[in-house]
Amino acid sequence: MISKQQQKYIQSLQIKKYRQEYQSFLVEGAKSVLELLNSDFLIDKIYVTEKFAEQIDSKSISIELATQAEIEKIGTLQSNDSALAIVKMKPNQAIICNDNEYVLVLDDIRDPGNLGTIIRIADWYGINKIICSENTVDFYNPKVIASTMGSFTRIKIWYGDLEKYFNRNNNLPVYGTFISGENIHKTNFSKNGFIIIGNESNGIRPEIEKKVTDKITIPRFGNAESLNAGIATAIVLDNIRRYN
Repeated sequence: MISKQQQKYIQSLQIKKYRQEYQSFLVEGAKSVLELLNSDFLIDKIYVTEKFAEQIDSKSISIELATQAEIEKIGTLQSNDSALAIVKMKPNQAIICNDNEYVLVLDDIRDPGNLGTIIRIADWYGINKIICSENTVDFYNPKVIASTMGSFTRIKIWYGDLEKYFNRNNNLPVYGTFISGENIHKTNFSKNGFIIIGNESNGIRPEIEKKVTDKITIPRFGNAESLNAGIATAIVLDNIRRYN
């Protein structure tokens, strides 16, 4: 049984203020927890149902049995018949773009589902480094973690001032998505660089636009006003992988 004190603590981690205070976050559901167990994240504790406990090696981690009702009560998922883990955050360490790799840059992505989807897409295309503006939604938000379907375990992420970052790292191509730019289907992408995806409503901020060396656009053939940030990310990365 999960104590009332522990319930209160776990539920507090749904709020950014307390995640930052305790430097901990939640991972929920079978898929995400199994991915977590094979990662380098430090696990504080895992609450599991008896059925899920049979799937894991409980000798190497601290687990506590709980009912499905208890896990669902303290978590954010409507249905969770497996597990909930309390996990320690990693330090916010700056990211460097190395040879033959791309780094994804997110400028004020606000929707948790969008960020989670973008992380999952980046993982699919072998991009394992993401830089986020300070106003981008929190990586450790439970909705973000759930939306990644475990891909959060393979992504290095850093939050900071994008303008200052590019002032220090300005020797590589910086591709940015805009309504007007070079047709992405005709763009010759370099071997490495940065790809900036802008805010869902406003795009890339003017001060960050100044750092872009190559403006690209996804050509529109119909009448839709815009593309979802996750879909745009997938199209851009797919075209980059045609060259790399």
